[in-house]
Amino acid sequence: MVTALEVPADKLIAKLAQYLKENVPEVKPPHWATFVKTGCFKEKPPEDPNWWYYRAASILRKLYKAGEPMGLTEFRREYGGRKRRGVRPERTYRAPGNAIRKILQQLEQAQLVRKTRRGRVLTPQGRALLDRIALEVALEVASENPELAKYLPASLRVKILGAPSGST
Repeated sequence: MVTALEVPADKLIAKLAQYLKENVPEVKPPHWATFVKTGCFKEKPPEDPNWWYYRAASILRKLYKAGEPMGLTEFRREYGGRKRRGVRPERTYRAPGNAIRKILQQLEQAQLVRKTRRGRVLTPQGRALLDRIALEVALEVASENPELAKYLPASLRVKILGAPSGST
């Protein structure tokens, strides 16, 4: 079984963002998302109009990776960054919480995330979604680079290589 931690994160997040955009109507950017910066340490808003879906996919992956409840403070720290302050030394700032909070609320409505007393965790549906998309990404990566097919389960390896890997 291929998990979300065994595939390249950038490809998983891109594929998951595309899935969220097309198939999960609860996750959609608010009207202010095109104008807002993603932190006080940024100079401009994101150039990608789909940044909301990429952030939602990234949040899902971080919850999967953590395996335990994560609160808003942890997400703000994860998405924070270093602010240039002229001649003074740089300083680390947290990301604003409004966008992260709204994304988490939308993921809760989509039943991919559940709220607990200690923070938010993935639901079984959310974990299954990430595993399914991770399998699709693993198959794409293995078809591009057949040397990576040896990391796939034997039943899927036959689909990529055509013949069992043990035969000569």
